[in-house]
Amino acid sequence: MASKKQIILPVAVLAVGIAAAVAMSAMKQPPEEKPEEITLPLVQVQPIEVAPVRLNVSSYGVVAPKYSTELVAQVSGQVIDLDEKFVKGGFVKEGDILARIDPNDYEAALIEAEASLAQASSALEIEQAQVQVAKAEWQRITANANEKIPSELYLRKPQLAEKLARFKAAQAAVKRAKRNLERTYIRAPYDAIIESRTVSLGSVVNPGNGFGKLNATSVAEVRLPVADKELQYLPQQGVGAEVMLTADVAGQSMSWKGQIVRSEGVIDNKSRMTYLVAQVEQPYSHLLKPLRFGAYINAEIQGLLIENATLIPHHLVKSGRVATLDDQDKLSYKKLNIIREYNGMVVVNNGVSAGQQLITSALDYPSEGMQLRIDDASMQSANTQLALKEE
Repeated sequence: MASKKQIILPVAVLAVGIAAAVAMSAMKQPPEEKPEEITLPLVQVQPIEVAPVRLNVSSYGVVAPKYSTELVAQVSGQVIDLDEKFVKGGFVKEGDILARIDPNDYEAALIEAEASLAQASSALEIEQAQVQVAKAEWQRITANANEKIPSELYLRKPQLAEKLARFKAAQAAVKRAKRNLERTYIRAPYDAIIESRTVSLGSVVNPGNGFGKLNATSVAEVRLPVADKELQYLPQQGVGAEVMLTADVAGQSMSWKGQIVRSEGVIDNKSRMTYLVAQVEQPYSHLLKPLRFGAYINAEIQGLLIENATLIPHHLVKSGRVATLDDQDKLSYKKLNIIREYNGMVVVNNGVSAGQQLITSALDYPSEGMQLRIDDASMQSANTQLALKEE
């Protein structure tokens, strides 16, 4: 059997250990209690701005002349002269003589016609005198006799009519000869730029043969395709609206002002577009930036003006609503009245007001009225942008 010493000693060691542990535990300070923290979702915001917005419509097209004329010969003959400006790209004025057909035959024809006219005029005068003599003789014969109706042949009325007809025919022949002689001159019908020339010196032409083609420089036209749904943003469906045309000229961006003068009134079968026609006066008047025929241009058609409108990025609009932050830093959804969507933006004229905070960052689980907190950096950036705009 174990002695008492062997039993008491382990019990005493265990009791001392327990006492030491209790003493050390009593000396240790309890951890400091911290208040529970609630982490609110962090969002970025920017103030909503309300300002006038014009609903312009973009388009494109190719510049073309309003008037284009194919010059053709109206008489036959050999080309004996060509003006030095009658070359491709040459500028000519209205009435300039571009080419000349040999006039010798037509000058001779005019001389013959004038000679025939002189003969017919002389014969007519003689016949008129004979008519007067016939009338006087008839009156003398019938003075003391019973009244009788003289025959037209006796009074030489048929002879007079014949001479008068020949005189008018001679007049017409002179007029025709003068006109043919004038047609030996090929003139520019208006101020124009030469597109092409198809004859040379010595060429023999017949009526209908072409001399070349020229384009009027008084007015340029551009056909601008516009989607049917875009017409609602243009006053009077675009007719009368101003348009800004832009293109690159010699590596520099140039612009010209024009006006929509008409609509073609039909929808194109292939493109399903409505074509508006813009005109620019005197496209070649500015030598440094001419609006050249054949140039491809971009167009901005002036649309309706919305006095109080807001532009909102398209990705922030969900189901016609947008998330805003109210005065108590709570999430509030606003129902929008959307007028138009284009270029990644939404044009709104109702639903939000100036000064409201638009939430521009994404939320994982958004709900109406949830408490949020603002990213101070975004507010500082927004304020800086506003300050720069005010300056």
